[in-house]
Amino acid sequence: MRTDLRFGLIGWGYWGPKIARNLDGLSNVSVTMVADLDQSRLASIAVNQPWIKTTTDFHDILNSDVDGVVIAAPVRAHYYLAKEALLHDKHVLVEKPLTASVAEAEELVEIARQRNRILMVGHTFEYSPAVNELRKLVQNGDLGKIYCVEAERVNLGLFRSDINVIWDLAPHDISILLYLFGKAPESVKVQAHAHLQSHICDIAHLDLEFADQMTAHVHVSWLHPCKIRRVTVIGDARMVVYDDTNPSEMIKVYNKGADVHADPVVSYRHGAITIPHIDWVEPLRLECEDFVNSIRTGNQPRANGEVGLAVVRVLEAAQAALEKQEAINTAVTVQ
Repeated sequence: MRTDLRFGLIGWGYWGPKIARNLDGLSNVSVTMVADLDQSRLASIAVNQPWIKTTTDFHDILNSDVDGVVIAAPVRAHYYLAKEALLHDKHVLVEKPLTASVAEAEELVEIARQRNRILMVGHTFEYSPAVNELRKLVQNGDLGKIYCVEAERVNLGLFRSDINVIWDLAPHDISILLYLFGKAPESVKVQAHAHLQSHICDIAHLDLEFADQMTAHVHVSWLHPCKIRRVTVIGDARMVVYDDTNPSEMIKVYNKGADVHADPVVSYRHGAITIPHIDWVEPLRLECEDFVNSIRTGNQPRANGEVGLAVVRVLEAAQAALEKQEAINTAVTVQ
């Protein structure tokens, strides 16, 4: 019985090579086959990584001896490709979001359960050491009662023609929110606009409400002059800013706040700013390690299929809220 793990990768675009690099860097792990419809991409593999077999037919991967399949294809293909891989008894890692609908995600989770296969989604930020430091602050109660969260993920591009900006960028921040607080929102409202492509929103604002009155605002955009990846958590004891674009100061804890006592005058507290030390490891490497370890042990990965399903529930509710808002301007409750 061999002890090494072999992987096939479907999709050799932006993420495919990055995932392959991280998998190949793990002990007794190798990417042995890549499938892509673009012959020029496959030609580059033949030149730079000739030991990897290439094909334009993903069925060749499913019919091979690989243990796991990584799917880095367009979102609309996630469900079909993942389902076929699971039915071929392969462990599966799918790039975010897991699927394009709740029904599809539910079916994949059930198939993985029935076939006793690992189903994982590429929620890379759940593996970020900075996000995990932020989660520790939240879970330990260091911030006190959480009032609200502001998340901003904007940049100029990359414009997509297959999905809107909500399905492209918001999965990151929704997965971070669910991971930080261990709960899903009860409702979501959306404002979004399409500027460059009339049928595809490129700027969106999501307002999420939770059962304990905590709120979260998520701003995503393909049409912004600056690259911003920032999450601000406002608690009644402390406030934290997580800035993914600032490697030396990713987490800043502000001992600041405002209180209303017996009289209606608000009193303010201004204390020190703390910057915790973070031992940095590439999140994608940690994600790949979790996938590999889950296959070897049978334990569920952090970003398992159920977690992917929870994020898709919020995304689908956001899409419904966007569509209904045009006529009735109402929120959609997340089931």
